[in-house]
Amino acid sequence: MKNKVQMITYADRLGDGTLQSMTEILRTRFDGAYEGVHILPFFTPFDGADAGFDPVDHTKVDPRLGGWDDVTELSRTHDVMVDTIVNHMSWESEQFQDVMKNGENSPYYKMFLTMSTIFPDGATEEELAGIYRPRPGLPFTHYTWAGKTRLVWTTFTPQQVDIDTDSPEGWAYLTSILDRLAESNVSFIRLDAVGYGAKEANSSCFMTPKTFKLIERIKEEGAKRGLETLIEVHSYYKKQVEIAGKVDRVYDFALPPLLLHSIFTGRTDAVAHWVDVRPNNACTVLDTHDGIGVIDIGSDQLDRSLKGLVPDEDVDNLVNTIHKNTNGESQAATGAAASNLDLYQVNSTYYSALGCNDQHYLAARAVQFFVPGVPQVYYVGALAGANDMDLLRRTNVGRDINRHYYSTAEVDEQLKRPVVKALNALCRFRNTLPAFDGEFSYTADGDRSVRFSWTTADGSSSAELVFTPSAGLGVDNTASIVTLNWTDAAGEHQTTDLLAEPPVVTV
Repeated sequence: MKNKVQMITYADRLGDGTLQSMTEILRTRFDGAYEGVHILPFFTPFDGADAGFDPVDHTKVDPRLGGWDDVTELSRTHDVMVDTIVNHMSWESEQFQDVMKNGENSPYYKMFLTMSTIFPDGATEEELAGIYRPRPGLPFTHYTWAGKTRLVWTTFTPQQVDIDTDSPEGWAYLTSILDRLAESNVSFIRLDAVGYGAKEANSSCFMTPKTFKLIERIKEEGAKRGLETLIEVHSYYKKQVEIAGKVDRVYDFALPPLLLHSIFTGRTDAVAHWVDVRPNNACTVLDTHDGIGVIDIGSDQLDRSLKGLVPDEDVDNLVNTIHKNTNGESQAATGAAASNLDLYQVNSTYYSALGCNDQHYLAARAVQFFVPGVPQVYYVGALAGANDMDLLRRTNVGRDINRHYYSTAEVDEQLKRPVVKALNALCRFRNTLPAFDGEFSYTADGDRSVRFSWTTADGSSSAELVFTPSAGLGVDNTASIVTLNWTDAAGEHQTTDLLAEPPVVTV
């Protein structure tokens, strides 16, 4: 994976709603800013029960968006990442519909998990209560298979039926997806919901040793096809560190809430500790198509004695501060307030979570770009987007608050804003300064500031970012809270205001 900034986006929410339009915008409006792109699910259908994460056919591009040729065309100028949805597929898929019609006589009968698949002799109350899942209640939905009512395993929504990844039929389905992606010159796969993809009795059915074996198996098959693997798992931070040693790339989901905590409190000790222990083979994010995860910095959900990166009361304060900064918008979109899959995430754009404060937003992006890893910026974040309350009201889907539809004209309008211009400049700075391919170091000044540094081996290029969030806690909270120093072919440079004086690299 190239050490360049990538964008995360839907195919239908930048431009006129097609892969071709999205590609044109990336190549023109964001030229040089984003050199890779993670295209969120564009399979048939891309607008199902979970915004494409419930594919009827994972090997087909929804014709309303384009075709596989469009994906291949995009790969000429950008590294392409595509989701591989490991845990489930749509109940409307040909395979599941065949099982509903023919039951045990269907060739796909063993492809889908039921309660009896894992508990053939029945399950105790304790066993069922021990199953971990991202929403309240048990992970089963009643479906009728050839006249018999079965309890089908549905980790997420009732429309997303879980695949038995142990079965030959389930495994053949997953490898067929990898084949299709490799044929279209995709470079990276993101394993969605893989943490739930391997179930067994007497376990939480989440991130167990069996899960790691599944991850390793998929990684090996991907590598045979030239595909690098990124794992998507929200969990206790020590599990994230453990996962990182077994995969190509893992998300740094702890960084987004830790930076919010730091900016809200003026303290940097938790950020400094995380930089010390975090995996460096990470994709760094502040925002994604999901909410802002808080599970990643709190105590272990399965064992509260295992303390988090910050105390649980700090997590509660963090959530409440986001609600305050958004004037209650995030509260209206989070948890039981709207139709949410996850109760451990706060639904808000990152920009709104920071009270639409340009300086704080750019400071957070700068830290994201300075910690080791490949930075990814969600398309709404790329345009410093605020919460879309109109879309939330129309759909009552909490995550839609952060899934705005941008026409080409609206993209052009947003690109005129100083904060968006500054972010694009910061992306180009991160992509072109040689120092970011050098050696990383950091120092902490108590709990008030952190200094991040990159230097090439020959010392010809360097970059240093001093992050001092306490500077933004005073009366004037529009003050800059970072200082950036760098050296390039033209010598030494400094900016103390990323908004007014974005950095530019002289080659």
